[in-house]
Amino acid sequence: MSVVMTRTSTVRWLGVVAVTLGIFAITTTEILPIGLLTPIGADFGLTSGRTGWLMTMPGLVAGVAAPVVTVATAKLDRRVMLCALMVLLAAAGFLAAAAPVYWLELLARFLVGLTLGGFWSIGGGLAARLVPEQWTVRATAVIFSAVPLGSVVGVPAGTFVGELAGWRTSFAALGLLSLVVLAALYFTVPALPPLQVTRAAVLRQAIRPSRNALIVTCLIVTAHFATYTYVTPFLRTVVRPELIGLLLLVYGAAGLVGNLVASTTAARNLTATFATCAGLIALATLLMPVVGRSTPGALVLLVVWGLGYGGVPVCSMGMFARAVPGSREAATVLFTSSFQAVLSTGALLGGLLVDAWSVSAAMVCGGVVAAFAAGVVLWCRTQQAPGT
Repeated sequence: MSVVMTRTSTVRWLGVVAVTLGIFAITTTEILPIGLLTPIGADFGLTSGRTGWLMTMPGLVAGVAAPVVTVATAKLDRRVMLCALMVLLAAAGFLAAAAPVYWLELLARFLVGLTLGGFWSIGGGLAARLVPEQWTVRATAVIFSAVPLGSVVGVPAGTFVGELAGWRTSFAALGLLSLVVLAALYFTVPALPPLQVTRAAVLRQAIRPSRNALIVTCLIVTAHFATYTYVTPFLRTVVRPELIGLLLLVYGAAGLVGNLVASTTAARNLTATFATCAGLIALATLLMPVVGRSTPGALVLLVVWGLGYGGVPVCSMGMFARAVPGSREAATVLFTSSFQAVLSTGALLGGLLVDAWSVSAAMVCGGVVAAFAAGVVLWCRTQQAPGT
């Protein structure tokens, strides 16, 4: 009996790893254009701001897809949905690699948005169903580590491949990775019939208690993606193109550390952790136009930036989960929808600032918004019980 239980536990943890790989593939596919913004724009003859629409499209679609897909598929087995969404992601990767015109590239990003909204809303809250209760927190941290891992491994690797073999090769590789993840999900995740149907009324009821989480998430995500989306054009004025992948790797490594630290400290004091993350992003983006004009300066600020942003997803999700403790899937849907919708808005606003003025102007504006977000998080503490 103990052998069977051990084997079952191992398979369940493999399921956690498969879901983590799925989110890693999705995160990498979503943010890879940041590392390849200049060559993609050059290929299609576009400005940096216009090329930034490749970041805007999936976020906008995901913001709508998160609640719509979750509600529309509420009675379907969650494993079936995860596998179907990975098929969609593979198609998006191959279409992005082959698209001869920009509107087809945007269509591929539309498919990424559908996958993103649906997979995150379902997969982000599955830890409690895959492992015993005492391991739920750790399994959730493993799943959310896919976000900084996409930065520390996915984007630098994709950027490196893009510099060597062309940006289309990077997207083709992600299409293949999606098929590998599809197989992993199919063989390791057990059947997961819905335990509690997430209806539209449940989502509407969850909005009001989640208003603080919504406000803070909107501010900090806007600040981050209005600036980080255009960090590659900025870095190209500072370092040689072949070093950009290395700098993004350092940023991603710092993000992974930030995620691990925030996963621990947020359990003790969520708002203080969130305010610190927002403050680090504000510091990095405000100083980047001045201190970041040298390679050492840019490197240090990218480390600070990565440490700050690495903790943002786990802190944001933590705020939503505490606001709606009775419905984990509803909390995940609100987190995903708000995060992705504002991600796209931030990328769009940043692109407008870059085209109208400069990347430095976008950095300063983003830094101001991040500083304001830190203040709002601290204000939220006065509205909550101590220790939250």
